[in-house]
Amino acid sequence: MLQLLDLAGIYFRAFFAVPSSTVGPHGRPVNAIRGTLDILARVIADAEPNRVVACLDLDWRPAWRVELIPTYKAHRVQRVVPDPDRPDIEEVPDELNQQVPVLLDVLAAIGIATAGAEHCEADDVIGTLAATESADPVEVVTGDRDLFQVVSDDPPPVTVRYIGAGMSKAKVYDAAAVQSRFGVPPTGYADYATLRGDASDGLPGVNGVGDKTAASLITSFGSIDGVLAALDAADSRLASGPRRKLEPARDYLAVAARVVAVRTDAEIRLSGDSRLPSTAADPDRLAQLVSEHGLGGSATRLLTVLGISLPGAP
Repeated sequence: MLQLLDLAGIYFRAFFAVPSSTVGPHGRPVNAIRGTLDILARVIADAEPNRVVACLDLDWRPAWRVELIPTYKAHRVQRVVPDPDRPDIEEVPDELNQQVPVLLDVLAAIGIATAGAEHCEADDVIGTLAATESADPVEVVTGDRDLFQVVSDDPPPVTVRYIGAGMSKAKVYDAAAVQSRFGVPPTGYADYATLRGDASDGLPGVNGVGDKTAASLITSFGSIDGVLAALDAADSRLASGPRRKLEPARDYLAVAARVVAVRTDAEIRLSGDSRLPSTAADPDRLAQLVSEHGLGGSATRLLTVLGISLPGAP
């Protein structure tokens, strides 16, 4: 199995789940690092993959998405960089910002591969790696519901291990589970989410259209394009109530689905071999990082799952 980790989503979740009083020997916070290592230990132990890739947000708010929907993640911008070749600056707590480089160093020292793509979010990296995998079943680990759209029964199958409700309530979704939970197949999830909207991403959706109506529209018309065609053709299957709600949202619907849909053609930069290591890639550096930042327990749990001895341990 190839396990794809939505790393930014995981370390944000860890940062807010683990107390900020969790600090290293020098008094600097390490809650996001330790929490992330613990999550990785848990999901790798549960799924037993032979390959793992931690997927990165090289651009958390791509300009091409903002051009389509200017409100996209606008509420999370700390400051805008007026340069199309540079990403906007995301509002991230300083205590988390300082931990991310250390976390990436730890993963590199262990030998866990990372992947990113210019002008792309981690979702696009995951979407591309899942779509282009030809050998192993794929499991995506995320708390982002938008990634339900990558689930597939086609060989090799793609599932999502959803951790959005917390690790104790983590659930693996296949295509049947997505259909049962949301009333649409994975292939219709992006359009369903477009209609429903997502305040956390600055996507307004269609005013008055909730989960049930969105699912009903996608079930009846197949896609946003199908909904718009029904709107234009005065299709009798489109009732007057939904019609009144959809009419003012034509411009939004014409572009929003492209914002929600993950890319499957991103130019991926992979840091190294996706196979899980049997020995640490850089044991001396790993030992230094574990000692310097007080990561012993969390690092040991992950390394134990991987079958790697912590450098310097008896």
